[in-house]
Amino acid sequence: MSLRLAPFVTLAVTLLAGCVSQAHKPIQLSDGARASVAILETTDIHANVLSFDYYKLKPDDSLGFERTATLIRRARTEFPNTFLFDSGDTIQGSVPADYQALVKPVACEQELAIYQAMDAIGYDGGTIGNHEFNYGLGFLSQVTGTPMNVDGARANRCAGPHFPLVLSNVDSTRDGAPIFKPWAVLTKTIEAYTQDGSKVEVPLKIGIIGFTPPPIMQWDKQNLAGKVTVSGVVEAAQKYLPQLEAQHPDVIVAILHGGLDTAPYTPEMENGGWYLAGVPGIDVLLLGHAHTEFPGPRYAGMKDVDARRGFVRNVPAVMGGFFGKDLGVIQLVLNRQQGRWVVDLDNTHSEVRPICAQKNQCVPADPGIAPLVQSVHEAAIAYVNTPIGESTLRMSSYFADEGNMTALAAINAAQADYVRSELPRLHPELAQVPVLSSAAAFRTGFGGPDDYTDVASGALTVRSAADLYFYPNTLAAVKIDGSVLKAWLEKSAERFNRIDPTRDGEQTLINDHYPGFNFDQIQGGIRYVIDVSKPAGQRITSLTWHGKPVALTQPFIVVTNNYRASGGGNFPGLDGKNIVLSAPDGTREILVKWLQRHQELSAKDLEPTSWHFAPLKAHGTIVFKGAAGKQDVAQAAGLRHIRQIKDNGDGTATYAIDLSR
Repeated sequence: MSLRLAPFVTLAVTLLAGCVSQAHKPIQLSDGARASVAILETTDIHANVLSFDYYKLKPDDSLGFERTATLIRRARTEFPNTFLFDSGDTIQGSVPADYQALVKPVACEQELAIYQAMDAIGYDGGTIGNHEFNYGLGFLSQVTGTPMNVDGARANRCAGPHFPLVLSNVDSTRDGAPIFKPWAVLTKTIEAYTQDGSKVEVPLKIGIIGFTPPPIMQWDKQNLAGKVTVSGVVEAAQKYLPQLEAQHPDVIVAILHGGLDTAPYTPEMENGGWYLAGVPGIDVLLLGHAHTEFPGPRYAGMKDVDARRGFVRNVPAVMGGFFGKDLGVIQLVLNRQQGRWVVDLDNTHSEVRPICAQKNQCVPADPGIAPLVQSVHEAAIAYVNTPIGESTLRMSSYFADEGNMTALAAINAAQADYVRSELPRLHPELAQVPVLSSAAAFRTGFGGPDDYTDVASGALTVRSAADLYFYPNTLAAVKIDGSVLKAWLEKSAERFNRIDPTRDGEQTLINDHYPGFNFDQIQGGIRYVIDVSKPAGQRITSLTWHGKPVALTQPFIVVTNNYRASGGGNFPGLDGKNIVLSAPDGTREILVKWLQRHQELSAKDLEPTSWHFAPLKAHGTIVFKGAAGKQDVAQAAGLRHIRQIKDNGDGTATYAIDLSR
């Protein structure tokens, strides 16, 4: 039977600082009572407040917190007893976010736009994702309203969100204390039903504890090294859960900015949710970071995971998508047993509710959100429209996986120019070492048919550079040899499935389990061949530099970003130890300056594509999915062996590629 419960009327927050709330006097509730509470979750919003594409300067109904807010309000009507939490990666990832952090930084008394929107809906708590650290600890301290005892952070309290942010596994090196409160306790009055069906009001105490991915020390080394230390999620849980349990919460919710991985556990594990679920005392698990949905088919078959009902090792769990595209919902049923609430696992389940049930069938935006951020929205548009030059080229990522490097060649050229200028001053002994440059297409359709870079020929603006380089990474350069270069390219080539040329029927070229942002394409005088008929690790069949085979011991400087140079993506030979240059400048800003110096950009300013597929005559058809109606883009880029064979009706199409040509 579905239980209809009354809205909450009381909220108290208990923080580790010793401010223990005066909870309600316990109501003697006999065993057999039942209650139903909906745990709502957002994650990986990435500051996408509005349903708007700042690269194409047009509305995009398929994303945006203003539509998630509609789902939240509807869920609160459906489940009047609700708690709403956020699992991190909240303040970074959109043009307005960069504007408020880098272009015109918010003042101490000004609340960040995304937090204004979240406060308008009302959150009960949240945690900190890895991208929260991208703008530095000073900015994070300020905009979260959290004084931190770390170098460069605020000692005074500025305007922040009106809900507690908890984080248990990041400590200051100054005093060893957590930079955020590791846990909090929230109390709300809910309605429950006694065994005879009578309705009663009772307090429900929910404890929350938060975790961020330990690899932040690699990914944001320039912001964090020497200032903080990070512990594994299991170790942090084991340290702080006893403190939280001493407050006698009815339910403990772990808010993890991380996904699920059953590989052997290490304290550095990026997606430690499976192991966190196994820590005694955790009743509910909220996930994030993976930019996918749980429950969902991606996790079907994983050990001790119910990917249909939403359980991880018998713990109800949810991960609600990204960019405001979804709302995670756990319908939690509680039974009163031996004087305490116990989760009824048989009647509890999780689901992910999308803002768009189908293409062009999206919920309306909450009308109260846009007015809150209108001035920031308009300023961000004006900023990205700042002119910086002209181009005779169309630079797109529609076919970046198939050999069109127009969207990457400008990045590689800008990166290489910067390092060739700066490195001799910093390391004169490396002045004669060849400089290569690596870039990956960040937008290759993962977020839908509009999730591609596409810079038209004509006027170039800051928006063009932001489209070409999506993330606010900083530039880094590493010193490697030919063996590491080959291993780097082999790792990148895992983007492709292995193709059997003797097999009939269709075979899919792209490995959807290997993200496009890890398909690094390297330029700088090298040429290489990828043979997709060979197993992973054996696909680079030719590798030359200026026409000569690359020797295993041949030295190179490779320019990349701070994420990759510090070990992001687990590339062989890249762990932060061989970095020879860490630029203070953001890669996007370096690209803007390079484009300004090339006021009339043309093909002569860019190096041609540095790789191609090994010729392969297949019996069947080799296919891949892309944005519909873009065959002309492939043709214009010289990829005449690509043709659209099916419009899928959802903005995507199936393409065939003839690798024998």
